[in-house]
Order: sequence, then structure tokens, then C-alpha cells
Amino acid sequence: MAKKTRRPARPRSRAVRPRRPKAPPVLGPPPPPGQNKAESTTLTDRFSKMFAPPELYDPEKRKDWRLVSERDQRGPYVIELNLQHMGGLEGASAALRALHADVLADSPPPMPLAKTYFTWRLSVDEWRRLLVEDDRRATAAAAAATRRDAKSKGAGRYDAMMFRAVYKLWPDFPVKSHIYRSMPTIKADAALKSYEAAGRGIVWAVVDSGIDGSHPHFGHADGGTLGDPEVRDLHRYFVSDPEANDGEAPLGDPFAEKTPEARVRLVRRHRELALRDDFGHGTHVAGIIAGSAPPRPGTVCSLERVLRIDQADTDQAEVDRSRYEAVARTDGARFRGVAPLCKLISLRVLDQSGDGRSSDVIRALAYVRERLNDNPKMLRVHGVNLSVGYEFDAEMFACGQSPLCAEVNRLVQSGVSVVAAAGNTGYGTVGAMVRATKVGLSNTINDPGNADEAITVGATHRDAPHTFGVSYFSSKGPTGDGRIKPDLVAPGERISSCGAGSRLAMAVASSGQRRSKKTAYYMEDSGTSMAAPHVSGAIAAFLSIRREFIGKPQEVKRVFTTTATPLGRERYFEGHGLVDLIRAIQSV
Repeated sequence: MAKKTRRPARPRSRAVRPRRPKAPPVLGPPPPPGQNKAESTTLTDRFSKMFAPPELYDPEKRKDWRLVSERDQRGPYVIELNLQHMGGLEGASAALRALHADVLADSPPPMPLAKTYFTWRLSVDEWRRLLVEDDRRATAAAAAATRRDAKSKGAGRYDAMMFRAVYKLWPDFPVKSHIYRSMPTIKADAALKSYEAAGRGIVWAVVDSGIDGSHPHFGHADGGTLGDPEVRDLHRYFVSDPEANDGEAPLGDPFAEKTPEARVRLVRRHRELALRDDFGHGTHVAGIIAGSAPPRPGTVCSLERVLRIDQADTDQAEVDRSRYEAVARTDGARFRGVAPLCKLISLRVLDQSGDGRSSDVIRALAYVRERLNDNPKMLRVHGVNLSVGYEFDAEMFACGQSPLCAEVNRLVQSGVSVVAAAGNTGYGTVGAMVRATKVGLSNTINDPGNADEAITVGATHRDAPHTFGVSYFSSKGPTGDGRIKPDLVAPGERISSCGAGSRLAMAVASSGQRRSKKTAYYMEDSGTSMAAPHVSGAIAAFLSIRREFIGKPQEVKRVFTTTATPLGRERYFEGHGLVDLIRAIQSV
């Protein structure tokens, strides 16, 4: 068999391929086909819109959001970090700080706001440069990583998103929280429009730190909620003198005076002190129940709380919640109480520091039951709001049986609805095996909220209660003896109402404004103290059009608890749910 000869292998020719010239770096995505040189000047605008809302380019929108509309001035923005960054949040944060150092060193540094957010004061030109440079660096880093892996026969192609620091630029939206924001939550606005449930003919007593009678919210219509002849001489001052040995209030009982002249002088003195609020708490509470802002435009100023981060370095950030921002309002008519025409009686039991005694509160409740009403068939006071109290101590009294709770029960049995705040002790620190941790606390209802006959109110979000549920600080049940409390929840977070006293002075000073006597000031506050007057106002509005329930507080409590809207939370957190004024009216 013939042996096959092997052909020699042909030499392989290596064709030399010309290298492609490197394309010049571009800022953002390449221009579409057919774009001329003049059109490329808008490239950065179009690109940066991919990572910023297009509305940020609208000067009017920036003005509405209280961002500085001029291009050369800075405004507050929020940077959302890119969670897809190769280095995680730490890598995205480091990349953002590098952008500040290399590109925007003359601007204030970005400040950490949360794990995925930074706040940064930037001008329009600055944030546009920031976004474009971030993309340029990310594109270059992705290309370099891809080439590196190709040489080492690695994974392959990298995406620029894996190296970008900024996911989205947002305006630092102004947070607006006013009393009218909580009116739709309990359907008080619908009740006023549909049924004229304004509280006309109803009188409510506010047991608190006094009510500032000079605030325009209470005195511009129908003789005012405080100065109407029906209630003008009924305001009382019950603050005990801490230096007095007998513990009695510094002012006596006008009914005990022998001469009419002495009685008139003492009544005038009571009114003067009761319609003064050096602390500011009672005025805020009263403004939620009744009254409305003056109708004159330009006379209303809302002091809105702003949260700022003060820090020397990243590891020692502190959130400052004590600052306010003054916002002029021309729509002052929207600042109104739940029952704007309800008359108010100020029963002052707290001093200028917000301190008082339970005996002072008991004295005020006894005044309503024994001096003002006496005859249940002709009630002068239909309800009482108690946004004051103290923590229950099981070693002192059986739950709901303290002297204050007993007086509340007696007042309700005499025909008066009593609404009490649950308290703000529903959040605290407990010791676990590993470490101390902060949790919601059960069995924290305060007195007099433990009173069985009282309508005890916890707090929820001002306009999104179904989303956020019961406020973390709101005291939670059950009571110490196992009863379901609170009975209801109502808006109690960042509620704006009338400002007065030291609280208003602090808010005005922190806003950098000068106080004007011609301006009606409203300010934010939070707590179950703000939730309780929402229910007081709702009941006053209900009684004004369902007058057959006057003098029947147990029936009123049944109506409001059975028509409340559950929030889907634990009963010991929310009670029967969120107060619903429209449903309460329609149920009868």
C-alpha cells in the first residue's frame, strides 16, 4: 500500500488591521443621527433630565418648591444614591464626595440625610455639572473595567450604571402641614359643607395652660369664640400658688364674694389670667377645636417646622427639630377649627412653664359640674377637652380609679362629654439580652385617659393615617386592668394651629423673623394633645346638628366608636379606629 505524502502547511498570513482612532470623550449619551454642531449645545440639558425631574428646569416650579429660581443662587436638593453601584452605598457615597472635591469644591459639601440620601445646596448650573460629570466618570470607569477583564479573559462588559454615584436628583420638597390638612382626614370639611356642622350653640371647656384671647383666630366673628356674652364671664384661673402653704389657688371663688362689685372685680381678674397663655399649649389646642383665621389677606403667617442636620463631620450628625420657617399665607380662611362656631371656655390649670397639679384639674372639672351645669336639663357646657395628664402609677391607684379619673367619670355621668389625650409615653427603651432597644410600649395610657367614661384619643398621621398607622409616641393600651384603650385615634402629627406664649416666641426667633402684632401666627406641634381636640371639635360639630344627643355622653361615645374607621392596626394601638365625623352624623 502506497504511503501518502503529507502536504506542507501553508504559512498563515497575518493581516495588519488599522487601529480605529479613539473617539473624543462625550458628556452623556451621543447625539442622535443628523444632529448638527449647534444642536449639540443642548446635549447636557437633555442628558441631565434623565437623572433629574424635568420640572426642575422650570423656574416657576422651582419657585413653587421654594428653590432659588435664579441660576447663580443655590437651593436645597436631595441626592438619591445609586444602589447598583459596584461598591454599594459606601462606594456611591465616596464617589459623590469625590465629585464635590473635584468638580464643586466651591459649593457647600453634601450632608448625609439617611442611608440612601444626601442633602446638598446647589445652583442650577452646579447640579447640571454634577450629573454630567458623574456620567462621564462612570462611562470611563465601565470602559476601563471592560478592557481590563478582556485582557485577563474575565467576565466581559461592565455597565456605566455600576459606577454612577447619583441615581436621581430631587428637589427638597417643602413640607406643608396645616390644620386644614387634617380636616379632610376626619371628614370635618365635608360635614361643614354638607350639614353645616359648625358647632353653633355648643360650648366646650378647654382645661389647659390658658387661651390667648388676643389671638385673632378667636375673636373676629359672632362676638368671638371666647368673648361671646354666653361665655365671657365663665373663664377661670385655677393655677395653684406653689409658695402657698394651703395649696389653694391664688384667686378665690367669685360666687363667694359678698358684694356685686367685688364679684365683678374677681371675675375680671379670672378672665384676664385665663385668657393669657404664657406657655402656648392651650391656645394651640383651642385653635383645633374652634375659631378660624381672620379673613383679611396677608395677615396670616404659618411657622412650619424644618428638619436640619447640623454636624461637624459625618460620624457626629445631629438632627435639629427645633427650627421653624415662616411662610406668609394669603389663604388664611383655610385655618379653622373642626367646629369653628363652637364657643370656648378657658379653664387654666398650667403655669407659664406648662406645669400644674392634678388638684387644679379636679378643681376645674368640679367647677363645670357644680357651678356651671348643676342642672343636667340645661347644660351650659357640653364638653371638656383634657390634653393634660400624667403617667399612671399602679402602686398609687387602681387603674382608672385615681381622684382625677373618678372626677372625670362623675362629670360624664352628669351629662358632659370628656375627651382626654392618651399620652405621649408609648415609645421607650427596654433591655434585651444583647443590648437596649427602642420599642413601642403597651400599658402606657396616662391619667385621666384611664377613666372608663372618658373618650381617650391616640394620635395618627395628619393626612395619611392608613399608610403610617398609629404614631410611635402615642400611648398604647391596654389599661393596667385590661380594658381597651385608647377609644379612638385622630391626627396628631405636625398639626398647625394658633401660636402663643413662649412656644411662639421660640418658633419666631428660630425662623429669623420679627414678630408683628398685626399678624395671626400659626405653628406646628405634635402629640396626643393635638389629637384629642380633633375629637372634641368633631363631637361639638355633631351635637350642633344632632341636638337630641346633648346630655347623653355615653350615647355620643357609642356613636363615634362604632362609626370609626379601622386602620388595620392592633386594637390596643388604635382602639376602634380613626374618628369619622360624616359617618357619625349619617349613622343617626
